[in-house]
Amino acid sequence: MSRGHQCSPCWSPTGFFPSITSETGLEIGLFTFAECGESVLRKAAVSPSLRLRNLVEEITLADQVGLDWFGVGEHHRADYAVSSPAMALAAAATQTDQIRLSSAVTILGSSSPVRVFQDFAMLDNLSVGRAEVMVGRGAFVESFPLVGLEMSDYESLFSEKLELLMELNRPELLAWPGGRHTPPIQGCRAFPRPVQRELPVWIGSGGTPSSVMRAAKLGLPLAIGIIGGDTGRFQPLFQAYRHGWNEAGHDPSSFQVAMTVHGFVAATDQRAADIYSGPHNEVMTRLGAERGWPPATRQGFDAQTGPTGAFFVGSPNALVEKILAHRENFGITRIALQMGVGIIEHRDMLDAIELLGTKVAPEVRRHAER
Repeated sequence: MSRGHQCSPCWSPTGFFPSITSETGLEIGLFTFAECGESVLRKAAVSPSLRLRNLVEEITLADQVGLDWFGVGEHHRADYAVSSPAMALAAAATQTDQIRLSSAVTILGSSSPVRVFQDFAMLDNLSVGRAEVMVGRGAFVESFPLVGLEMSDYESLFSEKLELLMELNRPELLAWPGGRHTPPIQGCRAFPRPVQRELPVWIGSGGTPSSVMRAAKLGLPLAIGIIGGDTGRFQPLFQAYRHGWNEAGHDPSSFQVAMTVHGFVAATDQRAADIYSGPHNEVMTRLGAERGWPPATRQGFDAQTGPTGAFFVGSPNALVEKILAHRENFGITRIALQMGVGIIEHRDMLDAIELLGTKVAPEVRRHAER
């Protein structure tokens, strides 16, 4: 375990996780898909307008309480309010000072890499160098038919557009030969240029080995999303990424890997679970009906809030223990909680953000930086 911290080591059915402790500190953040619409748990629906205004308040508070990172996901469905993460983040950029602002994720396969670069470069200018872009293939694919793309091209679209985005990000003039999905671009640069020399481009992965190894080969930071089960099942992916990074000869000092999880914090373990489980289970049951999952239950939810469960839900002390254990065992440099799975009451969300920033993050940093 990390020096000076006495919590119990994580245990999985296969035994104690071998330690791959990161030598850096740990960034703490949160992300949201900005859920809106109707809920059986609420009398009134949450409009996109209200959800977006609440989102700006959440980002602003996260900055004020000292959190490191806030991510916003891209979706093209009635139950999510954000189709353009850069626009939502721009609304908060001039109201914040320190927090890094990122998509989580940008669905690159159905987007223009030029437009993505320019939007996040503008965000970087508005925030004075605090923008990141996290790209992924997307677990929700409603955007593809909207722009006339075929799902049979899902993988090739992402691969080619990621390569172009990386070229756009470099300060040199473009010499892009074009490909199946993108035209040739010669002797040009995309403007505005970011305040940072280059935008930090992350890969967001749901845990597919190909995505993990792609990020390692390209030297891009990686965020692995864990939404269920025992977290120990994902440890080989974190180890493979670290091994692939080193094998590719990338600078060890620039190694970054994040874990993104469903999580919530309240004054007590019971209150955190009571607030979060209802909206969370409503969403997972709805998505399960679309994807063939069984309905979510409170019993199943509670089972995943234990030491190696995927849900980081509990009191500040419980989250500190669990985050530090996973830092020790997975070598993560960032952890981000999706605290709005389902429609959470805005006051409860603000209280959770304040606790995460004032109670959880300082204790985690105190131990992680030793």
